[in-house]
Amino acid sequence: MIKQFKKALVLAPHTDDGEFGCGGTINRLVESGCEVYYAAFSPCRQSVPPQFPPDILITEVKAATQVLGVKPEHLTIFDYDVRMFNYRRQDILDDMLRLKKQIQPDLVFMPSVNDVHQDHQAITNEGLRAYKGTTILCYELMWNNNNFNTACYVSLEERHVNTKIEAITRYESQGNRPYSDVDFLKGQARVRGVQSGNQYAEAFEVIRLCL
Repeated sequence: MIKQFKKALVLAPHTDDGEFGCGGTINRLVESGCEVYYAAFSPCRQSVPPQFPPDILITEVKAATQVLGVKPEHLTIFDYDVRMFNYRRQDILDDMLRLKKQIQPDLVFMPSVNDVHQDHQAITNEGLRAYKGTTILCYELMWNNNNFNTACYVSLEERHVNTKIEAITRYESQGNRPYSDVDFLKGQARVRGVQSGNQYAEAFEVIRLCL
């Protein structure tokens, strides 16, 4: 079924959210011939550790998405201030609608409807408005999810998981995050794999499935 999708769009509130939430699935989609587009809405300049340049996450997201197989011309980076998305919701919606017109995706990934981060909530709320009539899957960021409805699993081979991990290691400025730990990342993929009868998997909430 995954081969039916021809154009996928990943909505990442911040650089790296897409890699953590669906990096293995991105890599599998690219492998299957799907054109994957990635939109990051903030390079989080305000949250970069002081030993790094303020724009380091722009460099890192370019490197990480290329590891996953996303073409450089399919990466869009907006410059919204972190934790201020709620004040720019109309601008964010307008950007999403422009992406919809340009790309015409048949599959959209976004954060969970139960994600507690205020920026993630804004992206999901506006994404639900922008992409009516499109298959929408919400990815898992378990450190932000009090609840997560595992209604969909994408099976992954070990190479997809390893590629996801390799992409995440490109974020040197975020290496201190506990969820960047290789054992954690592989363990999460293994748990979702066991739950779905596979070796590895990523789990998603299903908002809309258009077949």
